[in-house]
Amino acid sequence: MTQKDITFVADFLTEHFNEAPELYNRKGKYFNVERVGQYLKDEDDDLVSPPNTEGNQWFNFLKNSTHLKESPLLFPYYPEKSLHFVKRQMEGVIDQCLQKPADVIGKSVHQAVCMSLYKTSQSEDSTPQLFKLPFLWNDKTSNIHYVLFTILENSISKIYILRRHTDTSRSVSNGILAVEFGNFLNNSINESSDSRCYTCLDAHFYDDETVTVVLKESVEQEGKERVLAQLPLS
Repeated sequence: MTQKDITFVADFLTEHFNEAPELYNRKGKYFNVERVGQYLKDEDDDLVSPPNTEGNQWFNFLKNSTHLKESPLLFPYYPEKSLHFVKRQMEGVIDQCLQKPADVIGKSVHQAVCMSLYKTSQSEDSTPQLFKLPFLWNDKTSNIHYVLFTILENSISKIYILRRHTDTSRSVSNGILAVEFGNFLNNSINESSDSRCYTCLDAHFYDDETVTVVLKESVEQEGKERVLAQLPLS
């Protein structure tokens, strides 16, 4: 705070917060805080005691700047209005700014394809969360958009890869496929097919050609093995 700020606060306290012992036992307002309260009133009326902006560095800077004085990028200042009034003005401007992009984006979005992934019961209360780990990736080199996800009820050892061309008029081969981990990490072909089964905890694209997955051993035992694997998308 500058010395000017401290002086202003001290003057305000001296003027409006004088001791009044005869009012201490009364309920209600003891002090005159109109200079503070006027800023918080949700009204469009002018302030009772508008602030003195003389000597304000920001206003002097704007006044002396040819380019900023009339700039539409600066939010206008209302020295005679409360903060509620300014807040409503700002919300109106923001809503106006967002409305046009929302309309344009909304009209440009349309359904490109519909795929049935799973069916659930009619009762919404008993419907479990089956769709998990959705991760999006956009390959700008080949203009392919990918979605990684798992479906818990179907098979927790599978990860699904959905891919679409960014140009919705074009299609790609194997639009959706599943990768099953199972026991592919077994050390030898002699191991039991059920001895080392893995499920996917998480999956993200590492780059355009590689998918990183975190796997967990499915066997119910202490010290379950965790594996961080990088799989080539090909």
